[in-house]
Amino acid sequence: METLETEKFFSDDKPLLKPISDHSEIKTYARRNAVVSVLLQPFQWLQMLSSRLNLSFVLGVVLVYGVNQGFSGSIFKVVTDYYWKDVQQVQPSVVQLYMGLYYIPWVMRPIWGLFTDVFPIKGYKRKPYFVVSGVLGLVSAIAIAVLGKLPAALALSCLLGVSAAMAIADVVIDACIATNSINIRSLAPDIQSLCMVCSSAGALVGYATSGVFVHRLGPQGALGVLAFSPATIVILGFFIYEKRSSTVPIQKNKKDTDGLGVAVKGMCKTIKYPEVWKPSLYMFISLALNISTHEGHFYWYTDPTAGPAFSQEFVGIIYAIGALASMFGVLIYHKKLKGYSFRNILFFAQLLYVFSGMLDLVFVKRWNLTLGIPDSLFVITEESLTKMISKIRWIPMVVLSTRLCPLGIEGTFFAFLMCIDSFGQLASKWGGGLVLHAFGVTRHEFGNLWLVILIRNLLRLVTVCFVFLVPDSDHLDDLVPSDVLPKKQSEDDDDSDIKLLLL
Repeated sequence: METLETEKFFSDDKPLLKPISDHSEIKTYARRNAVVSVLLQPFQWLQMLSSRLNLSFVLGVVLVYGVNQGFSGSIFKVVTDYYWKDVQQVQPSVVQLYMGLYYIPWVMRPIWGLFTDVFPIKGYKRKPYFVVSGVLGLVSAIAIAVLGKLPAALALSCLLGVSAAMAIADVVIDACIATNSINIRSLAPDIQSLCMVCSSAGALVGYATSGVFVHRLGPQGALGVLAFSPATIVILGFFIYEKRSSTVPIQKNKKDTDGLGVAVKGMCKTIKYPEVWKPSLYMFISLALNISTHEGHFYWYTDPTAGPAFSQEFVGIIYAIGALASMFGVLIYHKKLKGYSFRNILFFAQLLYVFSGMLDLVFVKRWNLTLGIPDSLFVITEESLTKMISKIRWIPMVVLSTRLCPLGIEGTFFAFLMCIDSFGQLASKWGGGLVLHAFGVTRHEFGNLWLVILIRNLLRLVTVCFVFLVPDSDHLDDLVPSDVLPKKQSEDDDDSDIKLLLL
């Protein structure tokens, strides 16, 4: 019987060991599954966000951050540079001052936030302000594109209108982001990652096409492309989901006044907490000390004698690759860094930022040619590293800001914190413009540009000394006490119930 069983065992049709070809097929199949799994991860991530949040909210983030800030913001940056340089023929230091004025609507974000939080229209806090923002941007963009060469002051007013439209839309969507970050704190880094990915992807498309638009349409005609984004924001105002509040018309004025008072008192009381004003001060210092030398670089990039004389299309490609590098920066933060403390991330990111700034000095001094590195390769490498590090440095500050927002006035307070950042960016632009002017950097004179870059890099290094102002905690830690705003109950629904939950 043992012999029969043995013969049956060895006479089985299926071999004991699979052939080598079968093993290779299994490995190939496993590799394919791994590749498909990696490709599907972004879609699964978006599906998770849509299911736990709201599909219209996710689409709103895509439109505001991807189309409005990413695509239009990149077109705005490149096209206005050429517009002031070639159409208006303005000095780079003056353009830096104009660019500082672009931030005035962003500095006013607490005002837009107060309107969205305290003064609903037809029972809606968010939807009508999307529509207002879109109409303002649409009119401004069409006006500067079709009215011919305008006086500098009038052209600047139209560009300020476009900037204001972007700022208002940003405040409204940020209020929604702050609310969701408070309600589902575990998703706060994911929401910011979504914002940054959309912004970088939109910027990638915008920068890649901006040079073509300038070359084909001219600097002024290319400004008409800016009308596309506000049109999408108008549409967003109609379809984004928002629960309508049941406010009694007779009580509306009293409710708005009381809500405004509570919101202002809550903001004033909250900002006095060391856990709030210290990181806010660091964000301002880190932006203000990083003086901008962008216009000096841009004029030098495109100068046919002193600089490398990059074409319009190649300038757009440089910025596009930088936007792609920004997406990698977001990915690095999301996958590897979001669990670390804010202080540690910002400390090492700032040191890397100083290093990346030194590459600008190497490029302007043309030491790259001495090393045998072509201008095109070096500038793309420098732009990629700078944008990646800049994004890793920026995301923790935004996440930290969302952790300080009170529920009920989250739009106002987040706008207030972003207003501080806008003040820092305004100081950066104006400070850079003054330094460029002081060292005699003009449309055709760049002898001292390297010295301006060196001063900027030293100021970046000084910023490291202020990292102690940032809390040594991560996005899940409670940062400040929740008992800040006095409780104020109302007869209305939860839109009237303003509570401060600083998480």
